Amino acid sequence: MSELNIVLAEPRIPQNTGNIARTCAVTGAKLHLIRPLGFEITDKNLKRAGLDYWDKLDIYYYDGFSDFFGKNPDGNFFYFTTKGKNVYSEKNYPDNSYLIFGREDKGLPEELLYKNPEKCVRIPMRNDIRSLNLSNSVAIAVYEVLRQWDFPDLSRGGKLTQYDW
Repeated sequence: MSELNIVLAEPRIPQNTGNIARTCAVTGAKLHLIRPLGFEITDKNLKRAGLDYWDKLDIYYYDGFSDFFGKNPDGNFFYFTTKGKNVYSEKNYPDNSYLIFGREDKGLPEELLYKNPEKCVRIPMRNDIRSLNLSNSVAIAVYEVLRQWDFPDLSRGGKLTQYDW
């Protein structure tokens, strides 16, 4: 089974993290949170957005980037940033991919981006708007990777509740 990892570096808004946790739960992606967080995991807003899925998550916590990279040395890292020069959908995402997203207010550290230009990817958007919402960006990225992987272990068909097809 392919392994997909979502990494949030110092997230600030609990509702975003809750929504992202839900996306991870329904897709089987692992969630990695790099501290410091802008909220407590017990925050009611975080729980409201993702509580009923929290027990379905594989979630990991790190004390900064050095802790994260030290514990995940063999990952295939992709940095999602408005500063990226590569379009996210034009990259191939191998097994053990880590999709890394920065803070809602600052993004990822520029030094990290500068050292990894070919791994910096961007979701195309208008130049006069700052950025997409973080949880929307994560969902777009997750489903692109899963599309490339042919949606492993995900249900492809739904059914009506009152009628048969």
